[in-house]
Amino acid sequence: MKRRKPLFIGIWNRSVILTYIGMALAVLGMVLAVSGAEVRYAFACLMGAGVADLFDGAAARRVKRTPKEKEFGIQLDSLVDVLSFAALPIVLFVAMGMNQWYHLLAEILFAVCSVARLGYFNVVTADAEKAVAYYTGLPVTYCALIFPVIYLLRYVLTEAVFLLVYTAAVVVVSVLEMLRIPIAKPKGMAYVIFAVLAAALLILFLGVL
Repeated sequence: MKRRKPLFIGIWNRSVILTYIGMALAVLGMVLAVSGAEVRYAFACLMGAGVADLFDGAAARRVKRTPKEKEFGIQLDSLVDVLSFAALPIVLFVAMGMNQWYHLLAEILFAVCSVARLGYFNVVTADAEKAVAYYTGLPVTYCALIFPVIYLLRYVLTEAVFLLVYTAAVVVVSVLEMLRIPIAKPKGMAYVIFAVLAAALLILFLGVL
């Protein structure tokens, strides 16, 4: 008996739930950033999207998937990463006051490096016969922790100095994303450490600052 095609295109099962949750948080963060709400809430959404990305791969591997579903998951993850860790940070930069011409150059550089890196990752993942132990260059998802931590400098620096430091950080992160340097993939206790750090930052951004 011929299997009936589903009504909707795409893959819809438990393996992609966390990925879509991360995407929803990214959209919420952008809405908060442009609506005039305190930018720290949008940063909390960025961190929440990072936590979802940290665990979505492990969650997906617990679900029995066909090769097509696995490939869809890889592509979906990268598309959501563009939204969560490239588009959302840029909206945050503008909401923070980074709207001069040199800020725009840094934001364009960040966008180009992030998208190029994600495209490269997809190609490498497609060609790899087994999981790799190291990333090449800084993963874009690390922005979910790096940018919120650097944002804390706003409370100890003058506004002008803070924006200069933050712009320099955006440029450095962009370059690190493209450098051919090995960065170990998180595993075991690293997941716990990242999760605890993210939780501490979320508490700080939502209840202390």
